[in-house]
Amino acid sequence: MKTVLSTKMLSPSQKELFLSSGLGLVEYDALKIEQLDVKIPFTHSNYIFTSKNAVKAFLKQAKDSDLSKFNAFCVGEKTKTLLKENGLKVVEMAENASELAKILVEKHQNESFLFLCGNKRRDELPDTLSKNNVQYKELEVYRTLFNPMQFQRDFDGILFFSPSGIRSYLLENTLGNSTLFCIGETTAAEARKHSNQIIVANKPTVENVLVQAIKELSIKMGD
Repeated sequence: MKTVLSTKMLSPSQKELFLSSGLGLVEYDALKIEQLDVKIPFTHSNYIFTSKNAVKAFLKQAKDSDLSKFNAFCVGEKTKTLLKENGLKVVEMAENASELAKILVEKHQNESFLFLCGNKRRDELPDTLSKNNVQYKELEVYRTLFNPMQFQRDFDGILFFSPSGIRSYLLENTLGNSTLFCIGETTAAEARKHSNQIIVANKPTVENVLVQAIKELSIKMGD
């Protein structure tokens, strides 16, 4: 039986996809998230979120605020859904931070923003805003920590959801002959440093990564 390793624990509905495919699944969290004890100011109108972890930190502190008065600018469908479910107005959403930065420069040049981020945030968004004189402040609200685990075996496919996840996995393991399934181009760029057997999801969602892996490895099962 072909087996896939997910470097992130999957939800029951995501696991269902695998169970019906005939592929084996092993899963663990390659990363741990630690919320930082910082005070988020609620004096801004516009907040930038590039991950659900930043949204969770914001919501935890915003319990007594009227959330409908804040404008959110975010990366990813899941982040957008979480914001909207909690009553925030999502003004702009993009598939990645570089895209979001472009939109902010083109359409919101004269506004100011608070960017809530983690310690491993990428440089594209702040760099683009700085270069184009868009006013923003940055506040680190969570940390991403490596959670290394050693596997004494090879996998037919490995699912990666961030560059940090790849780095964490490689602390204790090698990629061997595995096909790497990546959630997007930034993750794939990191993966290409170590392998040329890479398939990138055509939509940056966990489900799409799973579908790609099932499709690819089921074809190989029929070889």
